[in-house]
Amino acid sequence: MTRDPSSWESWLAAQAEEREAAGLTRRLRARAADDSTIDLAGNDYLGLARDPDVRRAAADAAWTWGSSASASRLVTGTFALHEELERELADYLGQPAALVFSTGYHANLAVVAALADRTTRVLSDAHVHASLIDGVRLSRARLSVVPHSDVDAVRAGLTAAAEAGERAMVLVESVYSVLGDAAPLVELSALCEQYDALLVVDEAHAVGVHGPGLVATLGLAGRPHVVVTATLSKSLGAQGGAVLGSPALREHLVNRARPFIFDTGLAPAPTAGALAALRAIRARPELGATVRTRVSALADTLGVVAPAGAVLSVPMSSPQAAVAAQAAALESGLRVGCFRPPSVPDGISRLRITVTAGVPADRWDRAVAVLVELVKEHQ
Repeated sequence: MTRDPSSWESWLAAQAEEREAAGLTRRLRARAADDSTIDLAGNDYLGLARDPDVRRAAADAAWTWGSSASASRLVTGTFALHEELERELADYLGQPAALVFSTGYHANLAVVAALADRTTRVLSDAHVHASLIDGVRLSRARLSVVPHSDVDAVRAGLTAAAEAGERAMVLVESVYSVLGDAAPLVELSALCEQYDALLVVDEAHAVGVHGPGLVATLGLAGRPHVVVTATLSKSLGAQGGAVLGSPALREHLVNRARPFIFDTGLAPAPTAGALAALRAIRARPELGATVRTRVSALADTLGVVAPAGAVLSVPMSSPQAAVAAQAAALESGLRVGCFRPPSVPDGISRLRITVTAGVPADRWDRAVAVLVELVKEHQ
Protein backbone atom coordinates (compact mmCIF):
# COMPACT_ATOMS: atom_id res chain seq x y z
CA MET A 1 0.00 0.00 0.00
CA THR A 2 1.40 3.40 -1.03
CA ARG A 3 1.70 5.95 1.78
CA ASP A 4 -0.32 9.11 1.18
CA PRO A 5 2.24 11.99 1.14
CA SER A 6 -0.35 14.33 2.66
CA SER A 7 -1.04 12.08 5.66
CA TRP A 8 0.10 12.83 9.19
CA GLU A 9 2.11 9.61 9.17
CA SER A 10 4.08 10.74 6.11
CA TRP A 11 4.61 14.20 7.55
CA LEU A 12 5.95 12.81 10.83
CA ALA A 13 8.27 10.42 8.99
CA ALA A 14 9.64 13.27 6.84
CA GLN A 15 10.20 15.42 9.92
CA ALA A 16 12.11 12.58 11.61
CA GLU A 17 14.30 12.08 8.52
CA GLU A 18 15.14 15.81 8.39
CA ARG A 19 16.08 15.85 12.08
CA GLU A 20 18.28 12.79 11.72
CA ALA A 21 20.06 14.13 8.65
CA ALA A 22 20.81 17.42 10.43
CA GLY A 23 22.05 15.71 13.60
CA LEU A 24 19.23 17.25 15.64
CA THR A 25 17.35 14.17 16.85
CA ARG A 26 16.79 14.13 20.59
CA ARG A 27 15.98 11.00 22.57
CA LEU A 28 14.84 10.33 26.12
CA ARG A 29 17.29 8.36 28.25
CA ALA A 30 16.08 7.09 31.60
CA ARG A 31 18.39 7.16 34.63
CA ALA A 32 18.39 4.60 37.41
CA ALA A 33 18.15 5.80 41.01
CA ASP A 34 21.58 4.33 41.77
CA ASP A 35 23.29 5.69 38.63
CA SER A 36 26.95 6.27 39.53
CA THR A 37 27.71 8.47 36.51
CA ILE A 38 29.07 11.91 37.42
CA ASP A 39 26.23 14.24 36.45
CA LEU A 40 27.39 17.48 34.82
CA ALA A 41 24.36 17.69 32.56
CA GLY A 42 21.53 18.56 34.96
CA ASN A 43 20.76 21.83 36.70
CA ASP A 44 21.34 20.88 40.34
CA TYR A 45 23.91 23.66 40.70
CA LEU A 46 24.39 23.44 44.45
CA GLY A 47 23.87 19.70 44.84
CA LEU A 48 20.78 20.17 46.98
CA ALA A 49 18.37 17.91 45.07
CA ARG A 50 19.78 14.89 46.93
CA ASP A 51 20.70 16.68 50.14
CA PRO A 52 19.41 14.63 53.10
CA ASP A 53 17.59 17.56 54.74
CA VAL A 54 15.93 18.57 51.46
CA ARG A 55 14.83 15.02 50.69
CA ARG A 56 13.54 14.53 54.22
CA ALA A 57 11.50 17.74 54.02
CA ALA A 58 10.01 16.66 50.69
CA ALA A 59 9.16 13.19 51.98
CA ASP A 60 7.62 14.53 55.19
CA ALA A 61 5.47 16.98 53.20
CA ALA A 62 4.20 14.22 50.92
CA TRP A 63 3.30 12.14 53.98
CA THR A 64 1.60 15.06 55.73
CA TRP A 65 -0.16 16.79 52.81
CA GLY A 66 -0.42 14.02 50.21
CA SER A 67 1.11 13.58 46.78
CA SER A 68 -0.70 16.44 45.05
CA ALA A 69 -2.20 19.86 45.64
CA SER A 70 -5.27 18.28 44.00
CA ALA A 71 -6.68 21.59 42.76
CA SER A 72 -5.73 24.99 41.43
CA ARG A 73 -4.34 27.48 43.90
CA LEU A 74 -7.59 29.48 43.75
CA VAL A 75 -9.76 26.51 44.69
CA THR A 76 -8.26 24.32 47.43
CA GLY A 77 -4.70 23.98 46.09
CA THR A 78 -3.02 26.62 48.25
CA PHE A 79 -1.33 25.19 51.34
CA ALA A 80 0.36 26.92 54.25
CA LEU A 81 3.56 25.52 52.71
CA HIS A 82 3.08 27.66 49.58
CA GLU A 83 2.66 30.82 51.57
CA GLU A 84 5.66 30.00 53.76
CA LEU A 85 7.83 29.45 50.70
CA GLU A 86 6.57 32.66 49.09
CA ARG A 87 7.37 34.72 52.20
CA GLU A 88 10.89 33.32 52.51
CA LEU A 89 11.63 33.63 48.78
CA ALA A 90 10.54 37.27 48.80
CA ASP A 91 12.63 37.97 51.89
CA TYR A 92 15.77 36.34 50.48
CA LEU A 93 15.52 37.98 47.06
CA GLY A 94 14.71 41.37 48.59
CA GLN A 95 11.27 41.63 46.99
CA PRO A 96 7.99 42.75 48.58
CA ALA A 97 5.99 39.70 47.45
CA ALA A 98 6.23 36.38 45.61
CA LEU A 99 3.85 34.00 43.88
CA VAL A 100 4.79 30.36 43.33
CA PHE A 101 3.87 28.42 40.17
CA SER A 102 4.10 24.74 39.28
CA THR A 103 7.06 25.36 36.92
CA GLY A 104 9.49 28.11 36.04
CA TYR A 105 8.11 27.92 32.51
CA HIS A 106 4.65 28.79 33.83
CA ALA A 107 6.05 31.68 35.84
CA ASN A 108 7.57 33.26 32.74
CA LEU A 109 4.48 32.62 30.63
CA ALA A 110 2.31 34.16 33.31
CA VAL A 111 4.20 37.37 33.97
CA VAL A 112 4.40 38.33 30.29
CA ALA A 113 0.97 37.18 29.14
CA ALA A 114 -0.83 38.71 32.13
CA LEU A 115 0.90 42.10 31.90
CA ALA A 116 1.31 42.67 28.16
CA ASP A 117 -1.35 42.98 25.49
CA ARG A 118 -1.83 44.51 22.05
CA THR A 119 -1.14 47.97 23.48
CA THR A 120 2.27 46.92 24.83
CA ARG A 121 5.65 46.98 23.11
CA VAL A 122 7.88 44.16 24.34
CA LEU A 123 11.64 44.50 23.83
CA SER A 124 13.04 40.99 24.12
CA ASP A 125 16.74 40.21 24.24
CA ALA A 126 17.65 37.85 21.41
CA HIS A 127 18.88 35.20 23.89
CA VAL A 128 15.97 34.95 26.35
CA HIS A 129 14.46 31.59 27.26
CA ALA A 130 11.71 30.00 25.17
CA SER A 131 9.21 30.45 28.00
CA LEU A 132 9.50 34.24 27.77
CA ILE A 133 9.20 34.10 23.99
CA ASP A 134 6.06 31.98 24.29
CA GLY A 135 4.67 34.44 26.83
CA VAL A 136 4.99 37.23 24.29
CA ARG A 137 3.23 35.12 21.67
CA LEU A 138 0.33 34.47 24.03
CA SER A 139 0.09 38.15 24.97
CA ARG A 140 -0.19 39.30 21.32
CA ALA A 141 1.98 42.27 22.25
CA ARG A 142 4.03 44.14 19.69
CA LEU A 143 7.41 42.42 19.77
CA SER A 144 10.84 43.86 19.02
CA VAL A 145 13.73 41.40 19.36
CA VAL A 146 16.81 43.44 20.27
CA PRO A 147 20.42 42.33 19.74
CA HIS A 148 21.91 40.52 22.71
CA SER A 149 22.74 42.85 25.63
CA ASP A 150 22.54 45.90 23.36
CA VAL A 151 21.62 48.78 25.68
CA ASP A 152 21.47 51.29 22.82
CA ALA A 153 18.95 49.10 20.97
CA VAL A 154 16.79 48.94 24.09
CA ARG A 155 16.99 52.72 24.44
CA ALA A 156 15.87 53.15 20.84
CA GLY A 157 12.97 50.75 21.36
CA LEU A 158 11.85 52.50 24.52
CA THR A 159 12.02 55.86 22.77
CA ALA A 160 9.84 54.53 19.95
CA ALA A 161 7.34 53.10 22.44
CA ALA A 162 7.14 56.41 24.29
CA GLU A 163 6.55 58.32 21.07
CA ALA A 164 3.77 55.90 20.14
CA GLY A 165 2.17 56.13 23.58
CA GLU A 166 2.69 52.43 24.27
CA ARG A 167 3.40 50.70 27.55
CA ALA A 168 6.80 49.01 27.36
CA MET A 169 8.33 45.85 28.79
CA VAL A 170 11.96 44.67 28.54
CA LEU A 171 12.73 40.96 28.85
CA VAL A 172 16.18 39.71 29.90
CA GLU A 173 17.90 36.97 31.85
CA SER A 174 20.30 38.01 34.60
CA VAL A 175 22.65 35.19 33.50
CA TYR A 176 22.06 33.66 30.08
CA SER A 177 22.02 29.90 29.86
CA VAL A 178 23.94 29.31 26.61
CA LEU A 179 26.75 31.86 26.57
CA GLY A 180 26.70 32.25 30.34
CA ASP A 181 27.13 36.02 30.24
CA ALA A 182 25.42 38.49 32.57
CA ALA A 183 22.94 41.12 31.40
CA PRO A 184 23.78 44.82 31.86
CA LEU A 185 21.10 45.10 34.55
CA VAL A 186 22.18 48.41 36.08
CA GLU A 187 22.01 50.20 32.72
CA LEU A 188 18.75 48.51 31.72
CA SER A 189 17.14 49.30 35.06
CA ALA A 190 18.04 52.96 34.72
CA LEU A 191 16.58 53.07 31.21
CA CYS A 192 13.35 51.38 32.26
CA GLU A 193 12.97 53.77 35.17
CA GLN A 194 13.55 56.73 32.86
CA TYR A 195 10.94 55.56 30.34
CA ASP A 196 8.45 54.17 32.88
CA ALA A 197 8.94 50.69 31.44
CA LEU A 198 8.89 47.33 33.18
CA LEU A 199 12.11 45.29 33.36
CA VAL A 200 11.42 41.55 33.67
CA VAL A 201 14.52 39.65 34.80
CA ASP A 202 14.67 35.86 34.69
CA GLU A 203 17.03 34.88 37.53
CA ALA A 204 16.91 31.12 36.84
CA HIS A 205 20.68 30.77 36.50
CA ALA A 206 21.75 33.32 39.13
CA VAL A 207 19.81 32.56 42.30
CA GLY A 208 21.95 30.36 44.54
CA VAL A 209 25.07 30.67 42.40
CA HIS A 210 25.09 34.40 43.22
CA GLY A 211 23.26 34.24 46.53
CA PRO A 212 19.87 35.96 46.16
CA GLY A 213 20.55 36.65 42.46
CA LEU A 214 22.07 39.51 40.51
CA VAL A 215 19.08 41.83 40.90
CA ALA A 216 19.54 41.83 44.67
CA THR A 217 23.35 41.75 44.49
CA LEU A 218 23.34 44.87 42.30
CA GLY A 219 20.97 46.74 44.60
CA LEU A 220 17.99 46.65 42.22
CA ALA A 221 15.66 44.47 44.30
CA GLY A 222 12.36 46.00 45.36
CA ARG A 223 12.33 48.70 42.72
CA PRO A 224 8.78 49.07 41.37
CA HIS A 225 9.83 48.84 37.72
CA VAL A 226 11.80 45.59 38.20
CA VAL A 227 10.04 42.20 38.18
CA VAL A 228 11.94 38.99 38.89
CA THR A 229 11.13 35.45 37.85
CA ALA A 230 12.92 32.43 39.27
CA THR A 231 12.90 28.66 39.06
CA LEU A 232 12.88 26.22 41.96
CA SER A 233 14.41 23.44 39.85
CA LYS A 234 18.04 24.56 39.60
CA SER A 235 19.87 25.83 42.68
CA LEU A 236 16.83 25.07 44.81
CA GLY A 237 16.91 21.43 43.73
CA ALA A 238 13.14 21.00 43.52
CA GLN A 239 10.48 21.90 40.97
CA GLY A 240 8.38 24.98 40.31
CA GLY A 241 8.85 28.67 39.68
CA ALA A 242 8.06 32.07 41.12
CA VAL A 243 7.34 35.66 40.15
CA LEU A 244 8.53 38.31 42.58
CA GLY A 245 7.61 41.98 42.72
CA SER A 246 5.08 44.30 44.30
CA PRO A 247 1.93 43.16 46.16
CA ALA A 248 -0.11 44.79 43.37
CA LEU A 249 1.70 42.65 40.80
CA ARG A 250 1.05 39.51 42.84
CA GLU A 251 -2.65 40.33 43.17
CA HIS A 252 -2.89 40.96 39.41
CA LEU A 253 -1.28 37.61 38.59
CA VAL A 254 -3.58 35.75 40.99
CA ASN A 255 -6.55 37.20 39.10
CA ARG A 256 -5.30 37.34 35.52
CA ALA A 257 -2.47 34.84 34.94
CA ARG A 258 -3.94 31.82 33.15
CA PRO A 259 -0.92 29.55 33.93
CA PHE A 260 -1.71 30.19 37.61
CA ILE A 261 -5.51 30.21 37.55
CA PHE A 262 -6.04 27.06 35.49
CA ASP A 263 -3.12 24.95 36.73
CA THR A 264 -2.98 22.58 39.67
CA GLY A 265 -0.89 24.05 42.48
CA LEU A 266 2.69 22.98 43.08
CA ALA A 267 2.71 19.61 44.86
CA PRO A 268 3.62 19.49 48.57
CA ALA A 269 6.90 17.56 48.16
CA PRO A 270 8.66 20.02 45.82
CA THR A 271 7.24 22.97 47.75
CA ALA A 272 8.76 21.73 51.01
CA GLY A 273 11.93 20.62 49.24
CA ALA A 274 12.43 24.07 47.74
CA LEU A 275 11.82 25.67 51.14
CA ALA A 276 14.43 23.42 52.79
CA ALA A 277 16.89 24.13 49.97
CA LEU A 278 16.32 27.87 50.31
CA ARG A 279 17.17 27.68 54.00
CA ALA A 280 20.29 25.64 53.16
CA ILE A 281 21.43 28.27 50.65
CA ARG A 282 21.04 31.01 53.24
CA ALA A 283 22.94 29.00 55.85
CA ARG A 284 25.67 27.73 53.50
CA PRO A 285 26.86 30.52 51.17
CA GLU A 286 30.00 28.46 50.49
CA LEU A 287 27.95 26.32 48.08
CA GLY A 288 27.62 29.18 45.60
CA ALA A 289 31.25 30.13 46.15
CA THR A 290 32.32 26.58 45.26
CA VAL A 291 30.44 26.76 41.96
CA ARG A 292 31.96 30.12 41.06
CA THR A 293 35.50 28.89 41.89
CA ARG A 294 35.10 25.64 39.96
CA VAL A 295 33.56 27.20 36.87
CA SER A 296 36.31 29.81 36.64
CA ALA A 297 39.07 27.21 36.98
CA LEU A 298 37.44 24.82 34.47
CA ALA A 299 36.96 27.57 31.91
CA ASP A 300 40.63 28.48 32.21
CA THR A 301 41.64 24.82 31.83
CA LEU A 302 39.50 24.34 28.71
CA GLY A 303 40.47 27.66 27.19
CA VAL A 304 37.00 29.19 27.06
CA VAL A 305 35.48 32.33 28.56
CA ALA A 306 34.31 31.84 32.14
CA PRO A 307 30.52 32.24 32.45
CA ALA A 308 28.77 34.34 35.05
CA GLY A 309 26.70 31.31 36.04
CA ALA A 310 27.18 27.58 36.51
CA VAL A 311 26.81 26.43 32.90
CA LEU A 312 29.96 26.29 30.81
CA SER A 313 29.65 26.07 27.02
CA VAL A 314 32.40 24.62 24.84
CA PRO A 315 31.89 25.33 21.10
CA MET A 316 31.95 22.27 18.83
CA SER A 317 32.41 22.11 15.08
CA SER A 318 28.98 20.62 14.32
CA PRO A 319 25.89 19.08 15.94
CA GLN A 320 27.34 15.65 15.14
CA ALA A 321 30.63 16.49 16.88
CA ALA A 322 28.77 17.68 19.96
CA VAL A 323 26.72 14.48 20.11
CA ALA A 324 29.86 12.33 19.60
CA ALA A 325 31.66 14.13 22.42
CA GLN A 326 28.66 13.72 24.68
CA ALA A 327 28.58 9.98 23.96
CA ALA A 328 32.32 9.64 24.61
CA ALA A 329 31.91 11.41 27.95
CA LEU A 330 29.19 8.98 28.98
CA GLU A 331 31.43 6.03 28.13
CA SER A 332 33.99 7.55 30.52
CA GLY A 333 31.43 7.81 33.32
CA LEU A 334 30.59 11.48 32.85
CA ARG A 335 27.21 12.85 31.83
CA VAL A 336 27.28 16.20 30.00
CA GLY A 337 24.72 17.96 27.84
CA CYS A 338 24.96 19.53 24.45
CA PHE A 339 23.38 22.58 22.88
CA ARG A 340 22.28 22.18 19.28
CA PRO A 341 20.06 24.26 17.01
CA PRO A 342 17.38 25.40 17.57
CA SER A 343 18.28 25.62 21.28
CA VAL A 344 21.27 27.90 20.60
CA PRO A 345 20.58 31.48 19.54
CA ASP A 346 23.69 31.78 17.37
CA GLY A 347 23.43 28.36 15.71
CA ILE A 348 26.73 27.06 17.15
CA SER A 349 26.57 23.61 18.75
CA ARG A 350 28.26 23.31 22.12
CA LEU A 351 28.96 20.91 24.92
CA ARG A 352 26.94 22.00 27.93
CA ILE A 353 28.80 21.41 31.18
CA THR A 354 27.02 22.10 34.44
CA VAL A 355 29.44 22.98 37.21
CA THR A 356 28.03 21.86 40.53
CA ALA A 357 28.98 22.00 44.19
CA GLY A 358 27.36 18.59 44.65
CA VAL A 359 30.26 16.52 43.24
CA PRO A 360 32.94 15.61 45.83
CA ALA A 361 36.43 16.99 45.19
CA ASP A 362 38.00 13.69 44.07
CA ARG A 363 35.22 12.97 41.57
CA TRP A 364 35.35 16.56 40.38
CA ASP A 365 39.07 16.22 39.61
CA ARG A 366 38.33 13.05 37.63
CA ALA A 367 35.58 14.83 35.70
CA VAL A 368 37.94 17.67 34.78
CA ALA A 369 40.54 15.20 33.49
CA VAL A 370 37.92 13.50 31.31
CA LEU A 371 36.74 16.83 29.94
CA VAL A 372 40.23 17.95 29.00
CA GLU A 373 40.82 14.81 26.92
CA LEU A 374 37.34 14.95 25.47
CA VAL A 375 37.60 18.50 24.21
CA LYS A 376 41.08 17.88 22.85
CA GLU A 377 39.76 14.96 20.76
CA HIS A 378 36.39 16.25 19.55
CA GLN A 379 36.50 20.04 19.40
